[in-house]
Amino acid sequence: MSLKTNKDQLVMTAVQGGVAAAHQWAPFEVGSDGEIFSWPSTGGITYNVKIGDSVFGWAGEHIESGVSSTLDHKNSKCASGYQFMSCCGNQVRVTSGEAKGELGTVLGHHGGVNHLMLDFPDSTLDKLTCDDKFLVKGYGQGLKLIDHDDVYIYNLDPTLLEKWGLKERQDGKIEVPVNVMVPGYAMGSGIGALSVTTGDYDILCHDESVVKEYGLDRLRFGDFVAVLDHDNRYGRTYRKGSITIGVVIHSDSPLAGHGPGMMTLMTCTTDKLVPVLDINANLGAIREIGRFA
Repeated sequence: MSLKTNKDQLVMTAVQGGVAAAHQWAPFEVGSDGEIFSWPSTGGITYNVKIGDSVFGWAGEHIESGVSSTLDHKNSKCASGYQFMSCCGNQVRVTSGEAKGELGTVLGHHGGVNHLMLDFPDSTLDKLTCDDKFLVKGYGQGLKLIDHDDVYIYNLDPTLLEKWGLKERQDGKIEVPVNVMVPGYAMGSGIGALSVTTGDYDILCHDESVVKEYGLDRLRFGDFVAVLDHDNRYGRTYRKGSITIGVVIHSDSPLAGHGPGMMTLMTCTTDKLVPVLDINANLGAIREIGRFA
């Protein structure tokens, strides 16, 4: 059965940003096991980390794939309409420089630093500079499933929803392809925040037994994942029986309370959403971008 949405009532709005400067948070940082490191982190144009890559194994933490962008350098901390209007799967166009006119795809937004991650082909990345600008066709906030008022959707392009492979069953439940299911107790930084439409929160991967039990080592940039017993309707909180579906938007981190970042896409406090494991449940696989190009 096909899912009916209100996509024809949604507002499409142009929002523009620029490259977010690469940032050093501290000369040295301390991981949860007491390890000392000095690694790259957020920001900049990242050439060799892409949608479809593992979020683990990098000599870096909170790494953002592709282009990290923000409203502008003076307002980099502002939770602006640039992050709010830009949804996973939206089209983005370069509006300046040698790569002017070339197209890419929005992955998602990163809370705290308020960055928006953009995917472009290698040929485009090689032409970009840190002075370039990007125009996003912001489209998706306000999206609803007409026959399922108990499902809340945020940050999701309607055309991506249609290609994701969701299936409505005869019993009214909706099967949602995901690559990984995350136990609610393994969520960290971002819990309690209201920034469901402008930020993310982190999957904790410091306990090896939990990583092995739930296959968290499979996590990749762009993966769709399910968080069990989490309610993201009006912020992020534990609620038994709830479920939240999101997309992975930044890499792992050794910092206590941190890990791979996940941006909310849909949530429900009932058993309406049924996650189904599928290795192809990734933005890159659906759009044939990143490592799937």
